[in-house]
Amino acid sequence: MGDVLDETPEQNESIIAPAGMDDTAVAPADTDESTVVPAGESGAARPEPLTKQDFEALARFRFAIRAYLRFSEDAVRAAGLTPQQYQLLLALKGFPGRDWASVRELADRLLLRHHSVVELVGRAQKQGLVRRTAHPSDGRAVRVTLAPAGERVLTRLGTLHRDELRRMDTAILPPEWESASPPFDGN
Repeated sequence: MGDVLDETPEQNESIIAPAGMDDTAVAPADTDESTVVPAGESGAARPEPLTKQDFEALARFRFAIRAYLRFSEDAVRAAGLTPQQYQLLLALKGFPGRDWASVRELADRLLLRHHSVVELVGRAQKQGLVRRTAHPSDGRAVRVTLAPAGERVLTRLGTLHRDELRRMDTAILPPEWESASPPFDGN
């Protein structure tokens, strides 16, 4: 429910994987290594195989993420929003350096296609959650901002989400590996 893998293909149609996500392939089934190898790099040095403890850590982390997402979905629906609407409001309020974003920027932040965000913003605008205004220097673009009603519901939900993360404490932290790779920056 809400998890990408639980949705139908039609619902997933507008989801775009983060950069690099579709450039990997799992090691062939006839090998005993549990590794992911970048596509086209079969001759490259292979990463060390995962251990049982690695899989346990990944499973714990995945469970914590899913538990948080389930909490979020339930809290958001109880407030009368869809999870996508909450994510839209959060992306707007959390946009770096300003209190508005373009549809293109929101599409990038939400990992959705442009037309899907146009529809999402349209529905949120009809509910009084966001406003669209003309971009002062680009006639083709619009600025999307939070409306007062969106600000109020986001403040309530943001407080609940922050408190849940505090409650979860270290459960949501990613596993620590002996030789860590650089952190994922979203690009």
